[in-house]
Amino acid sequence: MTPAPPPRPWRAAAIIGVIAQLLFSFRVATPHKLMFDEVHYVPAARKLLALSGPANIEHPLLGKEFIAAGIALFGDNSMGWRFFSTLAGTGTVLGVFAMAWLIFGKVRTATMAAIFALLNITIFIQARIGMLDGFMGVFVVLGLAALLWAMRAPAGARGWGGPWPRWVLGGVLLGLAVAAKWAAAPIIAFACIGFVAVRLSDGRRQKQSVWAALNGTGQPHWPGLPVVPALLALGLVSVTTYALTFMPAFFYHSQYLTWGELIGFQAKMYAQQTQVLPPHPYQSSWWSWPLMIRPIWYLYEQVDGAQRGVLMIGNPAVLWGGLVAVLACLWAGLRHGAGKQLAVALLWIGAFGMWALIPKSLGFFYYYYLPSIFLALPLAGAWEHYGKGRLKNWDEGYVALTAGLFAYFYPIISSLPLGGAQSFQHWMWFKTWP
Repeated sequence: MTPAPPPRPWRAAAIIGVIAQLLFSFRVATPHKLMFDEVHYVPAARKLLALSGPANIEHPLLGKEFIAAGIALFGDNSMGWRFFSTLAGTGTVLGVFAMAWLIFGKVRTATMAAIFALLNITIFIQARIGMLDGFMGVFVVLGLAALLWAMRAPAGARGWGGPWPRWVLGGVLLGLAVAAKWAAAPIIAFACIGFVAVRLSDGRRQKQSVWAALNGTGQPHWPGLPVVPALLALGLVSVTTYALTFMPAFFYHSQYLTWGELIGFQAKMYAQQTQVLPPHPYQSSWWSWPLMIRPIWYLYEQVDGAQRGVLMIGNPAVLWGGLVAVLACLWAGLRHGAGKQLAVALLWIGAFGMWALIPKSLGFFYYYYLPSIFLALPLAGAWEHYGKGRLKNWDEGYVALTAGLFAYFYPIISSLPLGGAQSFQHWMWFKTWP
């Protein structure tokens, strides 16, 4: 009997990538004016491109460097401000595909996860605006995928087939994520905790001592990667990568940085990040974000000859259905020993729970961006575990529901022309929605 051919994820990933880039790029230049936080980041990118001096110092430089690169490539216009955001959105969707493939080992499950990410709306919104969150998101997802790639390295493999280059790549990508926005920093800590937890779990399963489990020899995951050197390398690589993204600031025409001032500058950034801000009509508490109690208008006004809107909201099938999926994956993990489902549930819990500890005087729904991305994984994982018997292929119906809701909200997430100033009422399900 001829053995079944091995699964080929690349074809599915390529198709999804092309669809994502087309979706995110279509009419991305509309509106042809700054919207929402572009009013902060685009002027900062202009100053960065001119090397005239510091601006928007509460955030690192990398996201603004990408916006500046877009301006240099396409001009100081709406295409230039947003072009690299579209690439970041596509990379995020493909990163979710890679993570799901590396965790579950099934092309169907990886495809489902990527579709849920593509249609979750939050990625669509951040892929079409010149903000920092999209760049943070893509490097977080790709960085975690690289660490999972290292986890799957064959024992004894060398070069890119071995764990060390993949692990170092993960450190570089996660360092870039923090260089886009500091909110990515806790993810590095979660990755380290997960690495140690898996090693200790493997050690118990193999009846090894703790010392043997922390060693790299004879390990089923990250073979040849001892824990302490790996953690030190991850920290050193990510910090070095982060520091190197500040290089343009050393060439400012005024108030330029030096290597000796770089650490002190981080303290200034922290002071800016934690300052007490006045109340804002769109502010919301961190616990409310999964419930989508207070979405945010990025744009709602007469622009480009029509009433247009861009509402930062999530797809209810993904953001609310994803919460059910997290609980289902937790149950599968704790009750049935489904470690993969437990892992993706804990990833979302960590990415969301960190906001209970981050010192911010005000919160906004778009801070939920990273956890909203990760909901695609427990959704796909829950269907992978429970979608059997009478529920077989029900995941396809859920994808159809997700796509239908994406299409329903499309006019007010893509700045399509609307009928008038009160047209938004058609999509407002609750009084707390703007």
